[in-house]
Amino acid sequence: MSVQSMTPGFEEIHILWTSEGMSCDGDTISMTNASLPSIEDVVLGAVPGLPKVHLHNKVLAYENGAEFMEAFHRAANGQLDAPFIFVVEGSIPNEKINGEGYWTSMGNDPRTGKPRTLNEWIDLLAPKAWAVVAAGTCATYGGIHAMAGNPTGCMGLADYLGWGFRSAGGLPIVNVPGCPVQPDNFMETLLWVLYQAAGAAPPIPLDDKLRPTWLFGKTVHEGCDRAAYYEQGDFARDYNSPKCQVKVGCWGPVVNCNVTKRGWMDGIGGCPNVGGICIGCTMPGFPDKFMPFMDEPPGGTLSSALMKVYGPFIRVMRGITNRGANTEPKWHHNRDKLTSGYQPRWPH
Repeated sequence: MSVQSMTPGFEEIHILWTSEGMSCDGDTISMTNASLPSIEDVVLGAVPGLPKVHLHNKVLAYENGAEFMEAFHRAANGQLDAPFIFVVEGSIPNEKINGEGYWTSMGNDPRTGKPRTLNEWIDLLAPKAWAVVAAGTCATYGGIHAMAGNPTGCMGLADYLGWGFRSAGGLPIVNVPGCPVQPDNFMETLLWVLYQAAGAAPPIPLDDKLRPTWLFGKTVHEGCDRAAYYEQGDFARDYNSPKCQVKVGCWGPVVNCNVTKRGWMDGIGGCPNVGGICIGCTMPGFPDKFMPFMDEPPGGTLSSALMKVYGPFIRVMRGITNRGANTEPKWHHNRDKLTSGYQPRWPH
């Protein structure tokens, strides 16, 4: 039975994960820190209701060489024993401009013995995959390798396959950006796709940039512990301050990311949470539209100037309210007369 003819309700599923795009393997490394769920829980069957998962990732594999590549070749030939999810990590180079060489490859073509490029693997596997997931900003939108001046013509997976691409399971590409991807963001997304493959979840909700809506529907600023300082026009002038960091380069007010709410590992960390500015690494325009990173973002001067008028006034008024609310009501006393305003219903 072909993968295309199957309907959700799979008992087993493979995850074929390639990081042979222009990549540092940072998303794989980040993913190993996830705990909600962990990759170990998923692979070992500790999460109820999931299909049995077979993970093929070179960093985590016991196999190497031809033995590791066997599952990829079988999938390319339509001979894999179960449907598969294709995970792509790293930017996709343009092999049409590579001259006589190639930009990146994984294994060799069994027929010719020559290296098989990442682009060939995508052409072979993406249409056959039940779902296609792009892990990290390099794979989703091109990332650092696709910045202005690059010689490889790098792009994101949706730029390569087309934004209207649909997998064999009828799913659009699922983009989970981040440089690297936030561990639990990726595993939570993968968990949804696996439950969907098991027939136990509805289609995964994605925004127009193919990101999971519940993870990327809010800005960094909306979840930031420093946001109240912005509202009060109280800005940090250096990185040692606990106040709002817009003046020292933070892009949080306009960046879609949940790291200030979620933290980085087990709820701890996350860029502005630990004194770092947001540089917009989850965004399609990263890095070009966010450089130079240490300068105040465009519009920041105007908005912060407005806050200089509004903010101090708000701070003064809140200070007055704070002083009032910071004292107990006057009827809290140990005298011989009740002054709380209590009026008995039946006078004695």
